[in-house]
Amino acid sequence: MRTRDIWRRQPRLLRIVLIRLALIVPQMFGVTLVAFLLIRLLPGDPARLILGNFATDESIALYREKLGLDKDVWTQFAIYVGNILKGDFGTSPFTSRPILEDLADRAPATLELILYAVICTVGLGVTIAVVSVVKRGSPFDWGARIYGFAAGALPDFLVALLLVFVFFYLLGWAPAPFGRLDLMLNTPPQVTGFLTIDSLIAGDFEAFRSAAGRLILPVLTITIVNAGAVTKMAHSVFSEIWDSPIVGHMRACGVPEQQIVRAALRNSLPPIISVSSFILGFLLGAAVLVETIFSWGGLGQYAVQAVINSDYAALQGFVLVASAFILVVYSVADILYEVVDPRIRT
Repeated sequence: MRTRDIWRRQPRLLRIVLIRLALIVPQMFGVTLVAFLLIRLLPGDPARLILGNFATDESIALYREKLGLDKDVWTQFAIYVGNILKGDFGTSPFTSRPILEDLADRAPATLELILYAVICTVGLGVTIAVVSVVKRGSPFDWGARIYGFAAGALPDFLVALLLVFVFFYLLGWAPAPFGRLDLMLNTPPQVTGFLTIDSLIAGDFEAFRSAAGRLILPVLTITIVNAGAVTKMAHSVFSEIWDSPIVGHMRACGVPEQQIVRAALRNSLPPIISVSSFILGFLLGAAVLVETIFSWGGLGQYAVQAVINSDYAALQGFVLVASAFILVVYSVADILYEVVDPRIRT
């Protein structure tokens, strides 16, 4: 009882954070084990793929021994976990670089894209939902409902190609879909890895304009495709609160309409936080087609190339980094969920 009482005396936010951090360790171990076993089921022999079809059986056997593929699966897993704990994710035979360096080079590109995209997606989706509920029955409401149902059926690669065709090819307003920065500009010194932020820190406004301009179309693509789901969810939640007796009571008491909207929106935050975290985690790997069309050079392309090449080390490294990122995002979402909803007890 004493330990339980001590635990209960701790600040609620501290209890929430400690519980979420404690859950990350077993979750990461489980993800590592499952990913390791599933990746071993991929077709193809990495040693034969690397050495080519004309390699002899002896050279392939020697290379399999070098990669550790001649040992049983559980021995391979034990060795792999030991190396991970030392910070060694292995070396890619195709890039001849440590996996961790490859991932560190590509991660900022993907994170910059999906973070801006999630901000725009949630902002647009929630705004459309709120206006739709407040102006129920209006043409805007009907348009929002149609968009909410139709947006999820739009393929992201098709939206990206249409945007490139219209805004780059026809109108010439957008830059060419080749990379994150104009080839004629120098990359600003890396501080955060986000070109928009690093260019501002360096005072290079030309690089900032180029980086921001090249973000517009890929971010717009992801926003158009995913904001519909946020709109549907936010519309359902906000509509239920908007029609509740407490809102009618506030209106009867003469509370200004804007204040009522803010109060109703605040009570809608928990599910909005949940869907935002889901989209952020989902886009880490799902934005690969958008990255490919815009030559973004992010983690998604790296993972696809690792699958094609049967590069076990690179694919395992991507899965671990992506899993760690998603678990952190979900943990932060759980913490925010419980902070904004005091009814949840930890």
